[in-house]
Amino acid sequence: MSGFIEKVVGDIGDKKRWREYEQRVEALPAGRRTAVEALQRYLLHRGAITKGDVLVDLHLELVGVFERASSDGTPVREVLGADPVQFADTLLSRYASGEWIEKGRRRLVDAIARAEAQSGSRS
Repeated sequence: MSGFIEKVVGDIGDKKRWREYEQRVEALPAGRRTAVEALQRYLLHRGAITKGDVLVDLHLELVGVFERASSDGTPVREVLGADPVQFADTLLSRYASGEWIEKGRRRLVDAIARAEAQSGSRS
């Protein structure tokens, strides 16, 4: 029964971790909070992560970077570098296993392998 409930409402542990993330973001100084919220928007649109635990891990890492930078006094631009999109895409690339496209990539590779086997050719 609990498996059915998780499918309907999602994993409770992931929801608790997400709330923790939101509280940590709220505790950041205004400029850093604005940067994290902007990155969050981009990551959610760009990433298309379908695994809840992977999504939460990504965002917990993100807020952790900004918490450390805040305690060290590191400016936002120094954290992000010259290109915030590159920063976000690099961060996202470490969590690619949670993206929906990964399933599509595996399907494509498997389909091509089947096509080769059916044609009797490996070239």
